Amino acid sequence: MVNSVTDLGRNGIQDWLILRITAILIMLYIFYILGFILISGKLTYDTWHNFFSLTFTKVFTLLTLFAVLLHGWIGIWQVLTDYIKYIALRLIGQVVIVIFLLACATYGTLIVWSV
Repeated sequence: MVNSVTDLGRNGIQDWLILRITAILIMLYIFYILGFILISGKLTYDTWHNFFSLTFTKVFTLLTLFAVLLHGWIGIWQVLTDYIKYIALRLIGQVVIVIFLLACATYGTLIVWSV
């Protein structure tokens, strides 16, 4: 069995399971937001502010953000490992993407908890 330098010890079953769990979480968040929009009637700044001031909404939003980033990382990782055969180029791409995803996670956390 050949081990890739960039696989981080995961296997296909773990990736499949993570993708399914994150997809379910993203779907539940979409239903949560759509339910709020349908129930709240007229949306104003105060309505949105009060909604996103709830601790549950903040935590759910942050979990969903991390789920989106993890879901995206696995997808990008699979594309990179399938189509970029040069290990050095693949590692550079992965490092750039990881830095971008960490920046998104940091910035998203600051946005969610600053409300």
